[in-house]
Amino acid sequence: MDLRRQYKRKNLILLGSTGSIGTQTLSMVERWPDRFKITALAAGSNGNLLEEQARKFKPHYVSLAQEKGARELRAKLRDTDIKVLYGHQGLLEIVSSPDADWVVNALVGFDGLAPTVTAMEEGKNIALANKETLVAGGELIMNLAEKKGVSIVPIDSEHSAIFQCLQGEKREEVSKILLTASGGPFRGCTLEELSKVTLAQALLHPNWVMGRKITIDSATLMNKGLEVLEAQVLFNLDLEQIQVLVHPQSIIHSMVEFVDGSVKAQLGVPDMGVPIQYALTYPERWANSMERIDWRKMDKMTFEMPDKKAFPCLGLAFEAGKIGGTMPAVMNAANEAAVNFFLEGRITFLDIPRIIEETMHKHKVILSPSLSDIIRVDKEVREQIIRSK
Repeated sequence: MDLRRQYKRKNLILLGSTGSIGTQTLSMVERWPDRFKITALAAGSNGNLLEEQARKFKPHYVSLAQEKGARELRAKLRDTDIKVLYGHQGLLEIVSSPDADWVVNALVGFDGLAPTVTAMEEGKNIALANKETLVAGGELIMNLAEKKGVSIVPIDSEHSAIFQCLQGEKREEVSKILLTASGGPFRGCTLEELSKVTLAQALLHPNWVMGRKITIDSATLMNKGLEVLEAQVLFNLDLEQIQVLVHPQSIIHSMVEFVDGSVKAQLGVPDMGVPIQYALTYPERWANSMERIDWRKMDKMTFEMPDKKAFPCLGLAFEAGKIGGTMPAVMNAANEAAVNFFLEGRITFLDIPRIIEETMHKHKVILSPSLSDIIRVDKEVREQIIRSK
């Protein structure tokens, strides 16, 4: 029996269409054009690729980050009926459009928060790859999801794994979750060795192909810290119920331990295709031709505890989660600013956690912040760090 016969076509707005998650999402849409329709695309600065995508998928709207890029794209697409927008307002306009029921948020960084809030206020479901949305605005987002009755389906491989393991289970029977981490390119390095890390070295992830910002986050283990805070909010857990486990082979994407001692794990090759597809087709699973695990070659799977002394970003994330309020947003803003400095060659690798820690210790927390509170605090933190440099 073909379960897809009963599948309602999803009209999708895709934010971050030219990035890794975005392009893979469009590959899924291209494979099943009768099941998905792209109504809007948004990207950062890659206007050439966005033009190609617009001509292929024929959305009603496209948006770029900057006005100049949008102006150039508008001229290129003048033979079409596609409306070209730009900037923050462009994102808010396209997620407000009534012709879509799902938003795939594959933006990188804090910029993904406000469009998610607007989309949810309009009653749209969210397929979420933008972890900063839940890190900075977790309480706000989850309250809004309950109020509007919308779904949030995670795309990140670890959260997708937990989400899949929890299907059919009672949340109160969860003892803890185990978020696996590859350990990044510097697993096993000492602080002295990390003090000499170059940008080129930090951008060489052993298992995953990702954008520059996320790759640096993986190298510092801040990416895992962000995932801890995301999981805390998404699955309504105490921080004590979340354990990070380094698993260099990246075959087990995460696990759930239940109160009776049973453990469920979701496994697969290190490929974002499966979690992306699962988010798009949920609650169904569709056959595909993606790579499978070859168990004949799987001679070992190893596990170890993360080194929080060498990688203090992970501990800072737990600290931010315990404090709550605006502190996770402050931590996230400080991390984004510090990573940008590192990518520009202005600071060292170990300066990243130092800047984050100093910024967190200066902040006066606002409990249960509004969206405007979070946006203001984020801006103030970035400006403060820029002035200090």
